[in-house]
Amino acid sequence: MLNATHDPSLISWLTSANNADTDFPIQNLPFGVFTSAQNNQPHVGVAIGSDIVDLYVLAESGLLDIDPSLFDEANINKFMAQGSDMWTRCRQHLSQLLSTQNLVLQQKVSLALVPQNTATLLLPIKVEGYTDFYASKEHATNVGTMFRDPKNALMPNWLHIPIGYNGRASTVVVSGTDVRRPSGQLKPATNNKPHFGPTQKLDIELEMGAIVGAPNEMGTPLTVEQAQANIFGFVLLNDWSARDVQVWEYQPLGPFQAKAFATTISPWVVTQEALQPFCVHGPEQHPKPLAYLAQIQPGNYDVELQVDIQTQVSSLSQTISQTNFRAMYWSSAQQLTHHSSSGCAMQTGDLLGSGTISGSTKDSLGSLLELTWNGQNPLPLANGEERRFVEDGDTLTLQGHCQGQGYRIGFGSAVGKILPAHRL
Repeated sequence: MLNATHDPSLISWLTSANNADTDFPIQNLPFGVFTSAQNNQPHVGVAIGSDIVDLYVLAESGLLDIDPSLFDEANINKFMAQGSDMWTRCRQHLSQLLSTQNLVLQQKVSLALVPQNTATLLLPIKVEGYTDFYASKEHATNVGTMFRDPKNALMPNWLHIPIGYNGRASTVVVSGTDVRRPSGQLKPATNNKPHFGPTQKLDIELEMGAIVGAPNEMGTPLTVEQAQANIFGFVLLNDWSARDVQVWEYQPLGPFQAKAFATTISPWVVTQEALQPFCVHGPEQHPKPLAYLAQIQPGNYDVELQVDIQTQVSSLSQTISQTNFRAMYWSSAQQLTHHSSSGCAMQTGDLLGSGTISGSTKDSLGSLLELTWNGQNPLPLANGEERRFVEDGDTLTLQGHCQGQGYRIGFGSAVGKILPAHRL
């Protein structure tokens, strides 16, 4: 539901928050966790322009009428667990304090500000569980065409059920964390037996991650409406993948070690409330989903996304993919609904990866697997290099934003650099 915090004409007394190209205007107010040069104790904060509002300091001062202990934490789970009424109350109060409509408190609020360029951003949530879905029809069709029968690219269940698998919460890392090239069992088509070694087909997956804020009890499934309300917010997510390991191991139970080594997320959690002006209907679903998955209200989000690559020998990055989150066949709410449908208890801090987000054009594909068609068509780079898959020293950056009227709701970035595999 839209309220005063979504007003496009709302202006902050922080001038950096009013730049048209900032990711963090007053209409955004994403949550994260940070330390700073002045304080090495992690605190929960909210991004605004080029600054961070230290919510612990603000609450301790009495300017924010919320228990300060919720923000004296190394993650935002304790705050998220308070529920949607608290999320809305905090957002509305912060919007009022940071708006030009409340200049009387500007000096006092300024004491809680920390410049972002002096802060270290930490993993914003304690990831209780991580589930990755496979929800882009374009991506699933491309992969099915590549590895199975082009005439039957989608498995029979795909149009009826949000397909997913349980990943590793322990290897979800925050943007800026280097990623080590994994090793695993490999079996080229020309070999009779597998061998163990570094992946030769290291890939990215451009995704969004939905973060569960409110839990449900074991044995109590969620409706689509409840699931949507229980999602606190979203992050950018790169589900790094070892494609040659995956193709050998994934039958019959799906991905395992090929996906277990690293998943990178952005440090700022953009709340679902901030995204409300950009909520849209997804593609029409044929056949109609079963009743428990039927979604009447809009459930997708109009988020422009891109992937950039910078190689070890280049000082410049290059955009290799641009796509949009709105085209996902299965929404995040439908994914969460299905996840809970068996009675599965979803916890505060659970992370749901959307699955690779691919569009219908060649430049909108969300993985190198698709961009190069499994390495058959190398991707030319502006500096004369080419890529079939990610190489050591490459830095991959995901970015995303929603474009409003005179402002944008940005997610920051999810960055990872690839280090060589451990020597065997």
